[in-house]
Amino acid sequence: MAENNRAEGAGAISAADASQDAFAFLGKGGEIRQLIRNFDWSATPLGRVETWPGSLRTATALLLQSPVPIVMLWGEHGIMIYNDAYSGFAGKRHPQLLGSRVREGWAEIADFNDNVMKVGLSGGTLAYRDQELTLHRRGVPEQVWMNLDYSPVLDETGTPAGVVAIVVETTREVLARQRIAREHERLLQLFAQAPTFMAMLRGENHVFELVNPNYQALIGNRDVIGKPVSEALPELADQGFGDLLDEAYRSGEPVSRWSERLILVRSLATGPEERFVDFVYQPITADSGEVTHIFVQGSDVTERVIAEHRQRLLVNELNHRVKNTLASVQAITSQTLRGAMSLKEASDSINGRILALSRAHNMLTAQNWTGADLNEVLETALSTHDDPDRPQLDVTSPPLRLEPHAALSLALALHELAINAAKFGALSRTEGRVEIICETVVVDDRDVFRMTWREIGGPPVHAPQRRGFGSHLLERALPAELSGQVRIHHRPDGLVFELAAPLSAIREGVGLG
Repeated sequence: MAENNRAEGAGAISAADASQDAFAFLGKGGEIRQLIRNFDWSATPLGRVETWPGSLRTATALLLQSPVPIVMLWGEHGIMIYNDAYSGFAGKRHPQLLGSRVREGWAEIADFNDNVMKVGLSGGTLAYRDQELTLHRRGVPEQVWMNLDYSPVLDETGTPAGVVAIVVETTREVLARQRIAREHERLLQLFAQAPTFMAMLRGENHVFELVNPNYQALIGNRDVIGKPVSEALPELADQGFGDLLDEAYRSGEPVSRWSERLILVRSLATGPEERFVDFVYQPITADSGEVTHIFVQGSDVTERVIAEHRQRLLVNELNHRVKNTLASVQAITSQTLRGAMSLKEASDSINGRILALSRAHNMLTAQNWTGADLNEVLETALSTHDDPDRPQLDVTSPPLRLEPHAALSLALALHELAINAAKFGALSRTEGRVEIICETVVVDDRDVFRMTWREIGGPPVHAPQRRGFGSHLLERALPAELSGQVRIHHRPDGLVFELAAPLSAIREGVGLG
């Protein structure tokens, strides 16, 4: 064969040389050297060691000295000669690989090695980094990664006679990097799915490296990656956040704030927007102790701050209303007692008026004191006087939402009108009835609320001889509370009560809306 022909040519040794140790070129020590000495090379295309050419001997001696795993594939069949380090890489394939043809020794990657031999024996080189292969080193398929460098080995004539491969297994490093990558991906997923907003800022200029969806939502989905905070969020420049970041970066100590107010331009369409946030700037240090990054974490607590503010307002409003209620009860009691003819009359009047006040309060409390519908006010105030089996009330009213103070004032006024009608007016007779008409009209270019109470079919009425709590409420308190005017007509065919007030004074909200 070709290898034997070369061995019998220029590389042939004399009889005197043959008498010397043919394996002296191997050196001494090591398992592989002993295996090479004991191996029957005559059964391979390389032939007896004594016939090996000098180039083969020299290449073998060199690879045996290397601490790096090296295998040499000699001749067209790639007969394998390797060092001790490579035997460890070969696993249970060692020592059977020694002297075998590479295509048969590593049958599971035969095509790969065919290409190696083709390129190497043509004088070319190959280099692979973290090359993934599946080897059967321990009797089962095993996924491994390697750095592989292939170079041709030249014979005495300068012709490629074999291929030398430096084999460095990188499986541990690759798996470690994969674990790190998976962990990094997992952290990124946690980062993205976190219920709070998060960002990572690099360097003293605080350049955005990472932001999660909640942070993007906070800043209006602006593109900030790769930009410093001063450029990405310029509206924060005069709000002190840059100084806080500098403080955390300089000191290495975290900086925290709670319910911090900031103004963000989240949309050009809506302009500056007020938000409130809880946040911490956490410095991240390198092994040297130097701060390299700032981790930003926090929550948009705008709704909480607004709710707390609303709660404080409600508490203050509650205190105000309690004081007003007590004042109303005091006024009801004192004025009723002053005008009553007997203790029973006073007791009945006081109880009725306080119950009316209570019903109005319950109605408003159910609406969190934000207001009440006009129809609900009418129904609540007149419920005790409206008998479905004998209807005497004819009510007409538009859909209208009233301010709390207006709803309360109208409810008490309606109670007084109904009580008076039940005692002295149309509701005191079976055939009597009351028309209540509520409407909104325009008077002198102003929107006006008008309510008319008209009694029909009752006994003749006359102006009262004494002025009690009801008269005071209807004639003075009600128009003052609603910035309106009241007219009361004691007609022979029944009492007529007229109220006119600016719609803006009674309607929920400010202005006409």
